[in-house]
Amino acid sequence: QVQLVESGGGLVQPGGSLRLSCAASGSILIIYAMGWYRQAPGNQRELVATITSGGIPNYADSMKGRFTISRDNAENTVYLQMNSLEPEDTAVYYCNADIRTLLTRRPYWGQGTQVTVSS
Repeated sequence: QVQLVESGGGLVQPGGSLRLSCAASGSILIIYAMGWYRQAPGNQRELVATITSGGIPNYADSMKGRFTISRDNAENTVYLQMNSLEPEDTAVYYCNADIRTLLTRRPYWGQGTQVTVSS
């Protein structure tokens, strides 16, 4: 059993910052890439950023320069630092991780954390 648990969402004013965390737990052998996706009402889920096990990040173009993804492999945790937030960043943010267990290797998803940017 593998779980991804996100935290850190909330309400923030435009121009503000938030830091999201996602901790993976369970019968994990290896965590490969980890990442963040988001889904706004009426929209499809979209990529925010990913990071390899070696720490190489990749960002969606609209997030470059404002968001920073990082990870702590010892803690099986991925972070998303979000700065200069805009109302358009309002969405449910989902953590994703490519995980190998004894039985399989597949992507896992967290339950999501709401981020609302509003004055």
